[in-house]
Amino acid sequence: MSERQIYSESTKIMSARDFEQLSGFIKAHCGIKMPPAKKTLLESRLQKRLRILGFESFHKYCEFLFADLEGANEIVLMIDAVTTNKTDFFREPVHFSFLTERILPEFFRDRGQESGKPFTVWSAGCSSGEEPYTLAIVLSEFAAKNPGFQFIIMATDISTKVLDKARLGIYDEVQVAMIPSALKKKYFMRSKDRDRGLVRVLPALRSTIQFQRLNLMDEYYAIPEASIDALFCRNVMIYFDRGTQNKLLERFCRYLKMGEHLFLGHSETVQGFNLPLVRMASTIYRMIP
Repeated sequence: MSERQIYSESTKIMSARDFEQLSGFIKAHCGIKMPPAKKTLLESRLQKRLRILGFESFHKYCEFLFADLEGANEIVLMIDAVTTNKTDFFREPVHFSFLTERILPEFFRDRGQESGKPFTVWSAGCSSGEEPYTLAIVLSEFAAKNPGFQFIIMATDISTKVLDKARLGIYDEVQVAMIPSALKKKYFMRSKDRDRGLVRVLPALRSTIQFQRLNLMDEYYAIPEASIDALFCRNVMIYFDRGTQNKLLERFCRYLKMGEHLFLGHSETVQGFNLPLVRMASTIYRMIP
């Protein structure tokens, strides 16, 4: 290896100062905790951005990111690179059973049957689409058995990259393996090239979801307050510290209708926070006066 190559590689090691600047911005902008133990992880995820942009050091990358007008566009790509997106179809199935067996019948009986008022669901941190498409299947199945039932699904994420994937609705066959066979046949189509092992969500189901970019750290969202019947934000808060979790949950309560439900991930809780939420089942909460 030449002296120039050695220099080039060594300058792509993130300094403590660069890490402090980047991790501080990520925490403030996205709410994601970046303790010193994650320095190597952050470094590895951003190496590709340095190569694409032609920067020989993280110092130069930080200067570009925070001081140049073009850096505003790079911020979106940087966030795409550092965010973790892991989800599955019908993940934590007890949530969908609770929705189908308790929430939807109550809504349809009390408010939706005569007025035609739609049931509104928000999938916050929707990642590559598995959660909102699962919701679309569940709600479509309920609608098929209950004529007159209507629904709206909003799906948001901070990452433009995963939103693009979600809108396409294309997945490996292994990713849909846990979906019951009858539902797969009803809502997915296989690729004509069977060797590719791909399936795609049918257009009719894709059309039931409104995908949009949204930063959960924003103080206000482009969503009417007290308009949500069911809010799914699962396995997102685990990346935030307690103070950020509290602020986020307070915001969510502004957008939930009174008496409606919040679904969190299996390791998340509202315990210890002073919020108008009562536990209905494990990681399922209801808004109260």
